Amino acid sequence: MPSLSDLAGALPLLLPKAIAWAESQERRARRRGRLLSPGERALAVAVGVAEPERVRVLLVAGLPEPFDAALRAAGREAGLLGPGMAGMTLGHAVFLRPGPGFRRTLSHELRHVAQYEENGGIAGFLPAYLRQVLEFGYSSAPLEDDARRHEAD
Repeated sequence: MPSLSDLAGALPLLLPKAIAWAESQERRARRRGRLLSPGERALAVAVGVAEPERVRVLLVAGLPEPFDAALRAAGREAGLLGPGMAGMTLGHAVFLRPGPGFRRTLSHELRHVAQYEENGGIAGFLPAYLRQVLEFGYSSAPLEDDARRHEAD
């Protein structure tokens, strides 16, 4: 397994692949996902989402993972991918595994939607987010900390 410092060095090569994959997953959710319910829309606005009408929620048994082996391995090593994850946001697409704590997970992921919006979308958000994860670790990354502060029960 590569170390986080190895991943930081590989980031310039992995980033274009990560952005392309994230954009393809957002398109998939746009086709297959559902709109937010009125209550979820209010939650989205409360956590800072500027365009809640663009958000699509896709309930999944397992969160999506890249087909590219190097990208998938990097995501797992950084703690971004794995069976314990309950949600993932890619632009205006929110992928959620049904289960306990659904509202808390949804509010966390909706805050990530707001962060994507604030950073100009996937191509603006992912470089900053991935650098933070590699520098501070997944659980201590400032954007993750911000999303946790916006969790609602």
